[in-house]
Amino acid sequence: MKMKHFILISIIIMFASKVMAHSSHYEGLKKIEMDVLRNNKVIGSTNYYFEYDQDLFVVKNYTNFKVELFGVAVFSILSETIEKYKDDKLIFFKSNTFQNDKEKYVILNYDESSKKFIIDGSSYKGEANIDCIIGNWWNHNILNAKQQISPLSGSVKDQIVKYVGEESIKLYGKTYLTDRYKLKSKDENLPDNKKLNFDIWIDKKNNLILKVKYKRMGQWEYRLKDYKIN
Repeated sequence: MKMKHFILISIIIMFASKVMAHSSHYEGLKKIEMDVLRNNKVIGSTNYYFEYDQDLFVVKNYTNFKVELFGVAVFSILSETIEKYKDDKLIFFKSNTFQNDKEKYVILNYDESSKKFIIDGSSYKGEANIDCIIGNWWNHNILNAKQQISPLSGSVKDQIVKYVGEESIKLYGKTYLTDRYKLKSKDENLPDNKKLNFDIWIDKKNNLILKVKYKRMGQWEYRLKDYKIN
């Protein structure tokens, strides 16, 4: 019973904290490389690069993958993004994405007067609360947020995160002790292609997301391949 109370209190504290980048958690980190897999086959990559420019913490991402059937591309993503944080708070985000050769984009700015994010995206234009987080796989605080912003189109989605338990996993010959979470859309009535439904494994030692798994026209995974620290 005491253990159950301890877990419950820990989860409450985690969700009560403000959603920030906590750049100090990533101090010295230069790069995160992740493989993108579909049906256990590597089809591309998503890589994050971290820069520290005086009082700014900058994260750049490059994602490129393609699904082919009989030599024909049936689904593809080519994307570049940049995030800027000041005092651990998101102040700017921009992305340019080609999904199946269709252009998508997001431009997000923090408005000091309204204390809101102002979003100009290909599927949403308007405000968002500053507790929202960009939906990506470098920032472990995605597990603390109640809403995430699509890095492709700017849409804002309500989410629920549940702690599944401790789990040992093996990636590229290394064994990690992880905490496993389930991240889902709060609205169960959304169409399947709009729902969030991810299993996420995070390294207990360094707060890095090691693996993300979901189903959508096949079994998809993002796996941490390597990371570089100064």
